[in-house]
Amino acid sequence: MENKKTYKINSVGDFHQIAGLPKPQHPMVSLVDYSQVEYLIDSDSQISWIQNFYSIGLKRNMDGKLMYGQQPYDFDEGLMAFVAPGQLINFEIIKDPELKPSGWILCIHPDFLWNTPLAKSIKRYEFFGYAVNEALFLSEKEEVIIVNVMRNIEHEYNSSIDKFSQNIIIAQIEVLLNYAERFYQRQFITRKITNHQILGKLENVLSDYFKNDNLSDLGLPTVQFISNNLNVSPNYLSSLLKILTGQNTQQHIHEKIIEKAKEKLSTTHLSVSEIAYQLGFEHPQSFSRLFKSKTKKSPLEFRQAFN
Repeated sequence: MENKKTYKINSVGDFHQIAGLPKPQHPMVSLVDYSQVEYLIDSDSQISWIQNFYSIGLKRNMDGKLMYGQQPYDFDEGLMAFVAPGQLINFEIIKDPELKPSGWILCIHPDFLWNTPLAKSIKRYEFFGYAVNEALFLSEKEEVIIVNVMRNIEHEYNSSIDKFSQNIIIAQIEVLLNYAERFYQRQFITRKITNHQILGKLENVLSDYFKNDNLSDLGLPTVQFISNNLNVSPNYLSSLLKILTGQNTQQHIHEKIIEKAKEKLSTTHLSVSEIAYQLGFEHPQSFSRLFKSKTKKSPLEFRQAFN
């Protein structure tokens, strides 16, 4: 594959320039009409960039193809994607004269949040860590809500700037993020078939991993390893599992470890240290601590009680 240049977009103004748009009305916050975007980049099939600002996009008829993991979306009433500063974006362009892209992109430079509570709290919204293929779908009513909040932000920065302007815009951004969080929770629940497929695949990945004979060399399975095998980001997977099961990915890994440990303690004469190494622990003490924290018994106490 031919190497493509990765562009660095440092400011909201830089994005306007690359997107073929007039200069922004505000240097740090801008609502962009997606139908007016025409990337002025020397590329005919793929664009890659790293941006130094937050962007929240709501787009229809994108001139590129998106997938949910390796599966196509099962409904298409609207698409939202969230990008944090420093993330690498790859977008494959599909030149289709029939497509008429529309929607909005809200750009927010992190300096605009400086010295406000949102500067810290924005990091708790895990969907900024999701990959583009884990985007948020909206019903018609939900889309109206999101667009109205975006337009409120646009109206405020286009008005006369005064000492209240920043706080009002920040408050509207928080409203937007809270709605997005609510709608993601709804998506986790309403996409039951796809989500329960992920649960089944998670169980298979963990079962296959612990069937390995060289876990002493491989070590314990990591959240990153699991998410890579399920084609979703670590944050998205943990959020999804938390909604469906009440446990995050790490807790699911621990459950599988305890299950395998109980099996070995009850059916073999291996020592606790041998079992720990077979399960991928570097230090037997770490295994014993985890086992006791989960079962309220040490491995030896469990073996004695079982026998």
